[in-house]
Amino acid sequence: MQNMKMLKQMQQVQSRMAKVQAELEAEQIEASAGGGAVKAVVNGQQHVISLTVDPEVAGDIEMLQDLVVAALNEALDRSREVAATRMQSVAAGLGLPPGLI
Repeated sequence: MQNMKMLKQMQQVQSRMAKVQAELEAEQIEASAGGGAVKAVVNGQQHVISLTVDPEVAGDIEMLQDLVVAALNEALDRSREVAATRMQSVAAGLGLPPGLI
C-alpha cells in the first residue's frame, strides 16, 4: 500500500515537473546592458531567444562585446531564478522537502 502511494506521488511529481518545464520553455525573460543599448531575451530553460543591439554602439567592438556578455549573463541569471522558483513550488505543493527537486 505504501509503495502504491509513493508511486502515485512520484507520478504527480513527474507530471507537474513536465508542466513546469513546458511553462519555462514558453517563458521569456529580458535583460539589458548599457542603458538598453543591448537587450537579450532568453527562455526559462536558458536558451537565447533574441539579441538586440542599438546601432550607435556597434562602432565600438570592445564595448559591444562587453555589453552583449553583460546582457546575456543577466538574462540567464534571471532565467535560472525563475526556473528554481517554479521547481521549488512543485516540491512544496507535494510536501517534499526543499532542495529535493
